[in-house]
Amino acid sequence: MIVSYNKPFVGDTLLVQLSTEPIVTFDFERHGDLYMMKEAANGEVKAFNLFNASKYMNLDGINGNVELTEEFVDGLKAAIKTCGATLDLDVDLTPKFIIGHVLEVADHPDADKLHICQVQVDEEQPIQIVCGAPNVAEGQKVVVAKIGAVMPSGTVIVESKLRGVESYGMMCSARELEIPNAPQVRGILVLDNNAEVGTAFHA
Repeated sequence: MIVSYNKPFVGDTLLVQLSTEPIVTFDFERHGDLYMMKEAANGEVKAFNLFNASKYMNLDGINGNVELTEEFVDGLKAAIKTCGATLDLDVDLTPKFIIGHVLEVADHPDADKLHICQVQVDEEQPIQIVCGAPNVAEGQKVVVAKIGAVMPSGTVIVESKLRGVESYGMMCSARELEIPNAPQVRGILVLDNNAEVGTAFHA
């Protein structure tokens, strides 16, 4: 789930995206201040807007992408109920920017500047990330934006294919993370080797 709130530019409206997949055929359903956008073929709610949002939730200090917490999601569920709608929110609250360990780096068979990397991000199987950074190497500790992460630029990280090879996340540069005074050079941010794999990264 991706949530944003920008009152100066959008107004008092909470924008909620439940799926990164595009809607093929729109259908709409309104319940008071709640406006749901659905896939017409199966009725799945892909996104919704909550108008007059500050009437339902405390949004003081929020300007842009919203960091999801259990408290925020509970407030959103209460707002949906108050509007008279029924909508199940299955929200992944695990960190989306985490520390990863580059285990393998292989050349992309169809692109000279791309590399196919196996990156450990938790106790499960490593994930595959296609990376074009010139400084990527085995053994590095790096910042990984997982599927569903929202970059400071507003870009949403989704499962993708680069020159036919599947990629399940992104290794980030300091510039992409908008770290203050980040060096203006190409390449991913390489962390201290003592960084703990699987833990959240905070700029």
